[in-house]
Amino acid sequence: MSIPGSHVTYLIYSICNGILFLTMYKKILAAVNEHLNSEVSARYAIELSRITGSKMFLCYIAEKGASEKDLKVAEDAVKRLFLKAKDMGIKIESIFDSGDPVNKIRKLVDTEGINIVFAATRREDVEKRFYSGTVARRLSLNLPCSVVLVRVVHMGRIHPGKILVPLKGRIDHIKERAYFTAKMAEAFGSKVFVLHITKPITKFFHGEIHLRPVEWEKRIPADISIFMEHLRKYGIIYERMLSPGIPARSITIEATAKRHDLIIMGASERSLLSSLLKGNPVEDVLRETPCDLIILKPRHEDK
Repeated sequence: MSIPGSHVTYLIYSICNGILFLTMYKKILAAVNEHLNSEVSARYAIELSRITGSKMFLCYIAEKGASEKDLKVAEDAVKRLFLKAKDMGIKIESIFDSGDPVNKIRKLVDTEGINIVFAATRREDVEKRFYSGTVARRLSLNLPCSVVLVRVVHMGRIHPGKILVPLKGRIDHIKERAYFTAKMAEAFGSKVFVLHITKPITKFFHGEIHLRPVEWEKRIPADISIFMEHLRKYGIIYERMLSPGIPARSITIEATAKRHDLIIMGASERSLLSSLLKGNPVEDVLRETPCDLIILKPRHEDK
């Protein structure tokens, strides 16, 4: 069981297609503020809570200088979300506090044993290059649990029928990434599209080589194959796609052309210097995504 002040995973299991699975999230926290996108982000968290049987926490941390109007808007949002979760049979708790959001949420994660935190990105996250220093970036870097950052594009639609999951060749925390994707797909009855962006193959004097789909299939990295195997075990319907090209551009073009409703990406591990020199695909997609975007920073230890 989870002990306050620690991050020991609950040893609780669920059965899917006759297979026993570890439930990774037993306590989910959604950070809510006066902005509408945070309420939409929290609704994604509520759906994950419903499908995993997790306890839900809603928190509003009033920052210094918050107006009475902001306080009232945030309070009303928390009330709506609370009632929605209660109607869905979710065990839920609401928390109001003031101060620095990152420090306060960090304290809640420690004392309550939170497994995953949802937060909406703000305008500054989209506009500010290399969004270090923003609340979203600080949460992703400083919390000891998994973190989900949600960029909301379609305010009135959070029932994704098609989820695009771009994957690089090497994947960390494969089990958690697959679990999170599977549970989000299960919650909404979505179909998953696994997209592997590859570098074009070139040969000296011959330029770029174009391979047939069957030839690309043979080049699927082992980590992506493992990820898809986990999706199969969870009973998730998915398609796999390979596309040579620039990652961010290929992702946004695919999402636009195929009218995907949600993109789930892993948080970038690149340093600031690397981002300056080579660019950052996650930040590029964050700015240009045509649909809602979830950036997952997984910290569950694979067992």
